[in-house]
Amino acid sequence: MKLDEALRHPVLLDLHGVGDKAAFMDRCATALALPDWFGRNWDALADCLTDLPGPGPVALVVTGWQAYAEAHPLEWRLAQDVFATAVDERPSHLTVLLALGDSPGDFLGGSDRGGPASLG
Repeated sequence: MKLDEALRHPVLLDLHGVGDKAAFMDRCATALALPDWFGRNWDALADCLTDLPGPGPVALVVTGWQAYAEAHPLEWRLAQDVFATAVDERPSHLTVLLALGDSPGDFLGGSDRGGPASLG
């Protein structure tokens, strides 16, 4: 995947304040505009990530993940595995980036790309 192409319209998955798997899945459903049939479990997320809408590549920028990862390390490891598997299956369609800054603006600000997109 050409990262610069995918980053023209990044999709922001902001995990600030997410305290459990249900909230994590809700944020994924909203950010990625997942279908109503999305079952809010790891298998359903994996299925949806390999079949994202849109003709172009998707750069999913995950922010605020550190607190969730610390509070729920096993769930976070599963999330990482799901993201990695989806990228491996569709490398020309999906890139997942973990932002190390404290806010979305740390990664997405200061450019002429505009704000983050949503798939919905």
